[in-house]
Amino acid sequence: MTGWQQHLLIAPIVLPLVTAAVMLLLGERWINFKIRVNILSTATLVVLAAYLLMAIDNGTLGEQGTAVGVYLLSNWPANLGIVLAVDRLSTLMVLVTSILSLCELLYSTVRWNKAGAHFNALFQFQIMGLNGAFLTGDLFNLFVFFEILLAASYGLLLHGSGNVRIRAGLHYVAINLAASSLFLIGVSLMYSVTGTLNMADMARTIATVQTSDRMLLEAGAAILGVAFLVKAAMWPLNFWLPTAYAAASPPVATLFSVMSKVGIYAVLRLWLLLFGPEAGASAGFGHELLLYGGLATLFFGSIGVLSSQDLGRMAGFSVLISSGTLLSAISFSQVSMTAAVLLYLVVSTFASGAFFMLIELVERGRTTTAAILALSMETFGIRHDDDEMNTEAQVVGVAVPAAMAFLGLSFFACALLLAGLPPLSGFIAKFSIISAMLNPEGLGIATVIEPAQWLLLGLLFLAGLTVLLGMSRNGIRIFWAPQGRAVPYLSSIEALPVAILLGLCIALTIWSGPVMSFMERTAKALHTPSEYIDTVLQKQIVPSIKGSLP
Repeated sequence: MTGWQQHLLIAPIVLPLVTAAVMLLLGERWINFKIRVNILSTATLVVLAAYLLMAIDNGTLGEQGTAVGVYLLSNWPANLGIVLAVDRLSTLMVLVTSILSLCELLYSTVRWNKAGAHFNALFQFQIMGLNGAFLTGDLFNLFVFFEILLAASYGLLLHGSGNVRIRAGLHYVAINLAASSLFLIGVSLMYSVTGTLNMADMARTIATVQTSDRMLLEAGAAILGVAFLVKAAMWPLNFWLPTAYAAASPPVATLFSVMSKVGIYAVLRLWLLLFGPEAGASAGFGHELLLYGGLATLFFGSIGVLSSQDLGRMAGFSVLISSGTLLSAISFSQVSMTAAVLLYLVVSTFASGAFFMLIELVERGRTTTAAILALSMETFGIRHDDDEMNTEAQVVGVAVPAAMAFLGLSFFACALLLAGLPPLSGFIAKFSIISAMLNPEGLGIATVIEPAQWLLLGLLFLAGLTVLLGMSRNGIRIFWAPQGRAVPYLSSIEALPVAILLGLCIALTIWSGPVMSFMERTAKALHTPSEYIDTVLQKQIVPSIKGSLP
């Protein structure tokens, strides 16, 4: 890795930071210029993330040919200073976030980016926080980047104003501030026992923790886990998510679809790194909480999808289904299961993002009968009534006869992906999870299937059925039942992001073989973290820089 190439590891953080700073310096009269800069910066980030993923995978940017790149900020040793540790999982999450962000930004250019001040700057700060959380190698800076992305999300949730957004925003802020407090308490307890905040150094230290201190270590890990599980929306800590996501504007809700995955990422990263087989007496700590909490979340999300009459809330509950599936599958701690989980994470994120944008498009051009039905739903507290929703009826784009065909096919594709039905990648991901659960070693059906496995299997089928029923019911209401429905006005720039995300899900179906091979390599590295630990801790400082430690 050459001198200039190593700085690419920090570029996904620096690029949105610089872009956001430029946005803040420009006044609102520069809105069109800021939109162009925002799109250019985010598109550059997509290219950069794709390059990082390929370079890390083939060892080009890794240390001494490994699949782990290390960047020492301020040129201090990893166990003392701030460090970025970039591997296959982190670059995958950065790429997914970048693609989703670009699609959300393109969608917002038609109207939503002008619905409030500082949208573009908040958008870039949000990306910076997300990328930083994925790339950091120590717990304190994970907290810092969590707070950056949360602070930006507070403003983005309120973007567009409206009473409903204010109410949902207050709940959202309160629960996340409480989770942040738990985050600090958990990190402090773990630091008091291990004497380090670096993830790799902590993983090396946990096995040697004295018995008298192990209870304090596990208490800190449990408190830290609660903070992550709030963000991952595990039951019963997820009551805030459907309301907040339904209240957010469509492009913001699209970006929020990856927010819950930050909590999933933190659980997956730290649980396998700190409490793997090498953790001694603490190996597998929290296994049952992840399993049964994930199953409860999966069941709760399934019931929520079936009971939701509003598409926004149904999309929020579908995010809960994906979180429950991921958490319960992670708890099995199998390489094949983790590989399937990673594929499901990517597919569910893209599908949810496309669905949040599609919701606004399919609800345009509703008839008077549909409007009366919406008012009745609102009377019973099913739909939200914020002021800005009145602006959604305004004319945007051109009334194209093919618009209904595009919207109908896109809605159908989202239904297949979210329900996990063939032939799209949602089915491949769910089938891979089931196959790994029943066939853990690749030697045929497992001779003994545990009750928890049967329960997960049943809930996966239940979730698919409830999503199918919910999507079918709403699809009939939107596309079939209305007679003489006006052709909705649709802008091509709004249709493009939906098409991109669904097209990527189709591409994941066509090239599922190479994609699963990459996911398996990523999963193997997560389950055998010795390379990650050794690479981070053995990274040498640059002696030529003055002020470095010897």
